Amino acid sequence: MDELHWAVQALVAALLVAAGLFTLVGAVGMLRFPDFFMRLHAPTKATTLGVGGALLASMVVGWSLGRHGLHELLITIFLFVTAPVSASLLAQAAIHLGSPSRAGQSPGSHD
Repeated sequence: MDELHWAVQALVAALLVAAGLFTLVGAVGMLRFPDFFMRLHAPTKATTLGVGGALLASMVVGWSLGRHGLHELLITIFLFVTAPVSASLLAQAAIHLGSPSRAGQSPGSHD
């Protein structure tokens, strides 16, 4: 296996750390938010950026080793197109089923 340049290693490490932090924020948000609609927001935004960062790091490694990174690019495009669509469909289904929302309430109220 070829040895990567230190600058490429640092860039990949930074991308993976950022991806991990976004994914952690998305997971914590999904656990902490009070209702379905707020819980839906956390993974569709933060976790999508986390997976995108990991795929970008994979693309950088591939490019530095002389590969084109087409697979990672296609996965990234698919992820960024399908995540908002699936979130919208889940939200529409929850609205149709009459799922309660706490939007507009203060954080401490539990009415």
